[in-house]
Amino acid sequence: MQQAIEIIDRDLYLEKITPYINQNLIKIFVGQRRVGKSYILKSTIRKITNQYEDANIIYIDKEQYDFDRITNYHELNTYVENKIDSNKKNFLFIDEIQEIEGFQKSIRHFHNKNTVDIYITGSNAQMLSGELATSLSGRYIEIKVNNLSYTEFLEFHQFADNDENLYNYLKWGGLPYLKNLIKNDLVIFEYLNNIVSTVLYKDIISRYNIRNTDFFHELILYTAANTGNLITSKKISDYLKSQRVDISPRVILNYLHYLTNAFMLYKISREDVQSKKIFEINHKYYFEDWGMRNALLGLNNYSAPDILENVVFSHLKNQGYAVSVGVLKNLEIDFIARRNNETLYIQVVYLIIDEKTRNREFGNLLQIKDNYPKYVISLDPVQIGQYEGVKHLHLREFLKRTLFE
Repeated sequence: MQQAIEIIDRDLYLEKITPYINQNLIKIFVGQRRVGKSYILKSTIRKITNQYEDANIIYIDKEQYDFDRITNYHELNTYVENKIDSNKKNFLFIDEIQEIEGFQKSIRHFHNKNTVDIYITGSNAQMLSGELATSLSGRYIEIKVNNLSYTEFLEFHQFADNDENLYNYLKWGGLPYLKNLIKNDLVIFEYLNNIVSTVLYKDIISRYNIRNTDFFHELILYTAANTGNLITSKKISDYLKSQRVDISPRVILNYLHYLTNAFMLYKISREDVQSKKIFEINHKYYFEDWGMRNALLGLNNYSAPDILENVVFSHLKNQGYAVSVGVLKNLEIDFIARRNNETLYIQVVYLIIDEKTRNREFGNLLQIKDNYPKYVISLDPVQIGQYEGVKHLHLREFLKRTLFE
């Protein structure tokens, strides 16, 4: 008999979903495959069954063989109608709904009838296109699910908060299922490579009918090797031409768009600090899960300094910040982060090894003349504290914070 896998509640998402339970709104969890959407659904089911004694749970998991026969909205309608119990409160959960052709029509149908409370997950940003975004505008709530935060990583693995486990987080990333694996780099990287293959083939290559798979793999390797660097389609095209691969910038842009649609990559725009103008060229790309990025490049090529920006970006995103790269004349500010009325300016550096490094990292922030909080994040064992009003934090302390001031 297969051993049941423990479900650990992720309070951040339960708190987000709780106000909408049993409300006539469609609840949508979106995010990359294997970031834990299915288990958040199951946590929500557990919360609902504890709250409502008469709850009738209708659960469809399109990654399970049992539901292979539900391929289109007609079959979905028939299945759900047969499961509805008019004497109970009905709750409909559909995992990876984008696998069902025309699912938008079913969701609209059941939402209009108001006979079931609807919760769905999807692994493609375009799943909200078409009727779900137009006919149902204002009738759904979208919750973005990210990989584990550092504190969740410690909880899932039952790890102590120390530098060794911070470095494990930097190396392995934050996919929840890792907690079930032997804590061995080779085992974990093999699992991560399998997830990379699943996302690339199932959510991108197959969905968008990509024929030039060799180039597509070269592109994802290029973005992995250049995480946090400014990237343009022309720069990639020129590089590939030097490797005797001739691909147009337009195709490159399309492929990068597919990767962001699948939530594997995030594209970050540059913003002028003074005018707040958004630049339309030269973006940075970060991975949803840097463990997958590390696995793509291989264990022998892993280097903690290369992914520090990615980890800081992910923490800001997990905390609900909108993030951009700052441009101040000829200087770069690694991140401008905004949430409600908050604004943060952040520089990320591996170690502040000398006065020149300190002057560069703190000096860039000191050129910004407003009074919003400014931070330098590093892995230095001893923090400077404050330098002319700019705060210095160890990465571990930064990743445990949810509020900044």
